[in-house]
Amino acid sequence: MCAGLDALVGFLHDMRCSAVFESQAVGIKSGPFFNLVVTGLTDLPLMELDRRLKFIEADNGRYAPERKGLPLDIDVLMYNDLCGSFDGLVLPRAEILKNAFVLWPLSLIAPQLVHSGVGKTMSQLWAEARIDQVLAPVSFEWRGQQLTNV
Repeated sequence: MCAGLDALVGFLHDMRCSAVFESQAVGIKSGPFFNLVVTGLTDLPLMELDRRLKFIEADNGRYAPERKGLPLDIDVLMYNDLCGSFDGLVLPRAEILKNAFVLWPLSLIAPQLVHSGVGKTMSQLWAEARIDQVLAPVSFEWRGQQLTNV
């Protein structure tokens, strides 16, 4: 996770990280996952941003044939207020409304951010969410900063 965050610093400005949460794997046989949400500003066009994220994943073993589990998964959840399909990338990502490990950290780091697809803030969406997933905050430090205090 630290390697992914270190790589993001190269092209995200005013980067902020949510707390880190442990969750059970969804859609893949694996051990528990560690999840967080990052916000930031970038001058990169959407598809270039997505391409760079895939390179970071590849550099961290995501597509290695011998990999076990899912070493790193980085997705664009939202990009400004874009809503729709962009070269196959659908925004806002459906995972925001489906997965507690996305919505909870997003609601903590950007509570007033409006989901362009449903017109509600992340804090409203989290308050209304009925997602049956168990999350646990886990202690995590990156670059000397405690992201999660447990």
